[in-house]
Amino acid sequence: MLSNCKDAMDNSPIIAAIKDMAGLKKCLTCDSQVIFILFGDICNIADIVDKVKAAGKTAMVHIDLINGLSGKEIAVDFIRKYTHADGIITTKPVLIKRARELELSTILRFFVIDSMAYDSIEKQLRSVKPDYIEILPALMPKVVSRICRLSKVPVITGGLISDKEDVVTMLNAGAVCISSTNPDVWFL
Repeated sequence: MLSNCKDAMDNSPIIAAIKDMAGLKKCLTCDSQVIFILFGDICNIADIVDKVKAAGKTAMVHIDLINGLSGKEIAVDFIRKYTHADGIITTKPVLIKRARELELSTILRFFVIDSMAYDSIEKQLRSVKPDYIEILPALMPKVVSRICRLSKVPVITGGLISDKEDVVTMLNAGAVCISSTNPDVWFL
C-alpha cells in the first residue's frame, strides 16, 4: 500500500482535494491519481473511499475532518478496519505514529503562520516519521523552499492555489505536488 501511494504521488503533481459530494463526483474524472478526502462522517466515509478507489485513485482521508471520529489512535484503527483508504492526513503526530504501525501512508499537515513554524516542523519530523508533510497556505515560495531544504520528507503544498502559475511556482520551490479544492486546478 505504501509503495502504491508513493507511485501515485510521484505521478500526480496536482492532487484533487474534495470537500463535498459535488467535488467527489467531479474528481473521479480528473487526471489526479491521488484524492484528498476532506469531508465525511463515520456513516459515509467507507462509501466515499470506495467511490475514489473504484475510479482507480489513491484515497487519503483527512482524519481530523471526519465527523464522529476523535483525535485518538482508535480513529486510525477505524479507518484501517472499515475503509479501503490508502492513508491518512492529520495535524496530530500521534495519529501518524499509529497509521505507520498499521502500514497506512501518512501526511502530516502544518499550518505555517509565523517563523516559529520552522522549529515546530523540525521538532515534529525528528519525533514522527510521516511519508509526506503538507504545508498550508501554499503561496509562500521562499517559505516552501526553506522547508523543503530542512525536511528529508517530501513536501506537498496546499491552500489558495488558483492557477497554473501557482502550481508551477510551488513545484519550482521544491514541493513534490500541490493539493487544491479548486476543480479548475484539477484539470490543468
